[in-house]
Amino acid sequence: MERITVDVVSDVVCPWCYLGKARLELAIAEVQDEIGVDINWRPYRLNPDYPKEGVDQKKALAQKLGGEERVAQAHKMLTDLGREVGIAFDFEAIKIGPNTLDAHRLVHWAMIEGREKQDTVVTALFKANFEEGRNVGDHGVLLDIAEKAGLDRSVIASLLASDADSNLIVAEIQAAQEMGVNGVPFFIFDQQYAVSGAQTPDVLANALRDIAKAKAEARSGLN
Repeated sequence: MERITVDVVSDVVCPWCYLGKARLELAIAEVQDEIGVDINWRPYRLNPDYPKEGVDQKKALAQKLGGEERVAQAHKMLTDLGREVGIAFDFEAIKIGPNTLDAHRLVHWAMIEGREKQDTVVTALFKANFEEGRNVGDHGVLLDIAEKAGLDRSVIASLLASDADSNLIVAEIQAAQEMGVNGVPFFIFDQQYAVSGAQTPDVLANALRDIAKAKAEARSGLN
């Protein structure tokens, strides 16, 4: 069985990233008998200038998208698309648009304990923000998510209270931008093939199959 590593560049407050995650999982389920997939979650910040305490989400979105009507249209489309893949978007519940640096630090620390742990934390962050309207910039929320995922609450609390790994996250985002990532989600397969945007499960499944086939052919050509 071929194994493929997928680096997913995303932000936990990006609805398309949450959609992309669900679609990627459907694609992996489709090819699981033939291909093994390892996922690494990589940071990106849609709103790096937001203050630590966050902003008024509704006001900020209306400014960004050009009015409340535009926001309502975007939310309706995303809600419908989310429903297809089991996401219950509740945009009305989101009051605070957070700065996501600390959320990305938590995702990074979860990865130290393994991919499964990281995926659990990423899923919980998306769910907290988009389905429960919780502020994922708030340390209390982050600590609850960490503890529920099986991380040591007191260790994470002291890390969050410090600047640990902040520079690392910022540097990783800069490196992604220098590589040409200017929107998320952005999927990088085996560090050489890229797919941009929340593509449908069949597109992602075909990409996985094509890459697995190319790897198998390359190996048989070497033998």
